[in-house]
Amino acid sequence: MVKILVTNDDGIYSPGLRMLYEYVKDLGEVYVVAPETPKSASGLGITLHKPLRVSVMDLCGFKVYATSGTPSDTIYLAALEITGSVDLVLSGINIGDNTSMQVILSSGTLGAAFQAALLGIPAIAYSVDVESSDEIEGNDELEPVLRAVVRESAMFVLKHGMPRGVDVISINFPRTVSRDIKVKLVRASKLKFSEKIDVRVDPRGGKYYWLFGSLIEPEENTDTYVVHKEGNIALTPLTLDMNAIGPRQEVDMNSLNRLVDILNTALLRFRS
Repeated sequence: MVKILVTNDDGIYSPGLRMLYEYVKDLGEVYVVAPETPKSASGLGITLHKPLRVSVMDLCGFKVYATSGTPSDTIYLAALEITGSVDLVLSGINIGDNTSMQVILSSGTLGAAFQAALLGIPAIAYSVDVESSDEIEGNDELEPVLRAVVRESAMFVLKHGMPRGVDVISINFPRTVSRDIKVKLVRASKLKFSEKIDVRVDPRGGKYYWLFGSLIEPEENTDTYVVHKEGNIALTPLTLDMNAIGPRQEVDMNSLNRLVDILNTALLRFRS
């Protein structure tokens, strides 16, 4: 039986984690290992300066391994100690989209997926453009779309493996679902935000700072544009190879397009 690891960066109590487990629990032997508290924007960070703790608990009827570490830590804890080798890592479903390289490089959701890819494990990350879990939990329009895309994409990778030249697949959903919603194969935009710093003063006269960003106009045919402007689902294949020199492996576009066709066929059930 195949082994699937489910994780996220929003913590063990996130509805997105529970939904992801429910969607794939019948596809193999599914383990849930996730941070005990939210670890958003932790990127690929791992814990080296203090010990990691793991506690086992029952959460809504299934076993969860909760760790004091980061999303990236969960991959190593699982693969090297808890589960042994796994066949697929699914990360999410994240509260907030992870579009643009700017966000991808800091995302804990993608960080876990990238760590899995470094170990040679196929990984898919799922994110939704919402601000709170209330917007996805019990959402009768969005939930069937999430379920269809998660299940079909997981089954595709389990059956065919990752498309050649792809290390991680990132799938981003819009917050509002239309009847003609579709999956589009697109690259990541470079930027999503114009970063700013708000300088404030505490009651004792000391300065402190809030880092925040303002949305910028997205470039067409990118993940940010597809999710925020079109209201469609962006499927973005990513690679770990950031080398500017050296051999580059050609990406298997036929396999990626086949996956997109399968996902869009699955969405037809939503429209009927």
